Amino acid sequence: MLKKSLVIVSVSVAYFAQAQNISTIRNSIDVYSNSPMIGSSKFNAMAGANGALGGDATSLMTNPAGLGVAITGDASATLFLTNNKNTSSVAGASTRYNIDKFTLGNAGGVATIQLMTESAWKFINIGANLSMQSLEDYVESPGNSNIIIPKSLVDSNGNAVIGNMSYRGHAYNRYGNQTRFNLGVGANYNNSLYIGASINMHYAEIDQYDSALLGLNLDNSVNTFDKQYTPFSEKSNGFSATIGVIGKLSNQFRLGASIETPTWWNIDRAFREYSLQDDGVYYNNYVEGRNFRSPMKATVSGAFVPNKNFAINVDYTLGVTKPKYTVQGNAERELNGFFDDNYKNLSEVRVGAEYRIKAFRLRGGYSYSSNPFNAMTISSYSNAGVAGDNNYSNLILGQRNTIGAGVGYDFGNFYVDAAYQNVSSKYNNPFLRGSADDGSGYYSGDFDVNTPTSVVSSVKNNRDNFFLTFGWKF
Repeated sequence: MLKKSLVIVSVSVAYFAQAQNISTIRNSIDVYSNSPMIGSSKFNAMAGANGALGGDATSLMTNPAGLGVAITGDASATLFLTNNKNTSSVAGASTRYNIDKFTLGNAGGVATIQLMTESAWKFINIGANLSMQSLEDYVESPGNSNIIIPKSLVDSNGNAVIGNMSYRGHAYNRYGNQTRFNLGVGANYNNSLYIGASINMHYAEIDQYDSALLGLNLDNSVNTFDKQYTPFSEKSNGFSATIGVIGKLSNQFRLGASIETPTWWNIDRAFREYSLQDDGVYYNNYVEGRNFRSPMKATVSGAFVPNKNFAINVDYTLGVTKPKYTVQGNAERELNGFFDDNYKNLSEVRVGAEYRIKAFRLRGGYSYSSNPFNAMTISSYSNAGVAGDNNYSNLILGQRNTIGAGVGYDFGNFYVDAAYQNVSSKYNNPFLRGSADDGSGYYSGDFDVNTPTSVVSSVKNNRDNFFLTFGWKF
């Protein structure tokens, strides 16, 4: 039986980033270093490419100077339906899992203030935007009976025996939500230069699980083992700021640039720590506070608007710093060391276009986001169960491709837009590695299991996103 002991304390647990929970590293980049980019249907259909166009509240997600482009007030709300599908493969076998979510994905508005003066300043506009997304994700990897982990045990008669633990399956399971609220101001100078700034407030909550299914040959039992320091929960809030500018080179060509500060996160974390005693496994529950700083981001944009019926925009965003935890102990120091050694500055290219036929709107877009990590060599099992050093170019997270398309109709004061996105990525998913020296293995009722070698599955993630926007111009 699992022996349970509940203690609530405030600590900074020391664990090594590569030997402990991979989901901590993944969430640092996938959640805390990436803001929600769920905008209006127009924004999503154009794959988020509006850095030099602007004109509505979604400008706050790329370049707040776009607020200054607006000449009428605007308010909108967007419904968001997503289908998130993960297919994880090991040794020729695959497991697929689907998650469907329906939420209010975005709400925003711009209030325009026309300056009735002789000055060249034409408008000062105020905008607000709320973007929300689910963080729920489930990656279940199939088993491989060729992977055997030997375990020293003692039988009921007190004799030392060697048991073989066979790998039967694994799951990373994450629940939660993420929200970003932007409040900004934009100004129009002589209809040729636009400047803007925003403050950005972030919130995230996560429940994370990491569990493996292992079989013991001595009694033919199969049990679930939990990774050290899991499950864990995090509730976090953060703050960042953005400034931007858009300039017209001519009536047809526009250039834009913006820079967003790092997001400074405060993370409240609750987790479980296991310990091995003579009569079984005990666990204590702990809480701690952490501070995390996401990378600073810079975006440059260009737009071509030959007439009132057509516009195309290109954005390029580059992370100019690395993620970093405030050091409170070995845990944060080793996480920072991992990012220093393996993180590469994230870059993203977005291209979007809109074509108007009277009141009808036709839109499309494409986005490519690079792999956030360098290639890494780790010890991993082959399909035959043999341990060896292997190099992976997309370990933990991979590059992401987004294709968007949409339509809309302008009724005058009211408009309705719809959009579809397909977001796809592939990556190699490591798990099971742990060390008895630092207690970072997997734990069940009677004993722990440790192996210096990872199982690595191949994961294909595919998201089909659907959006419907209702808007009002005033």
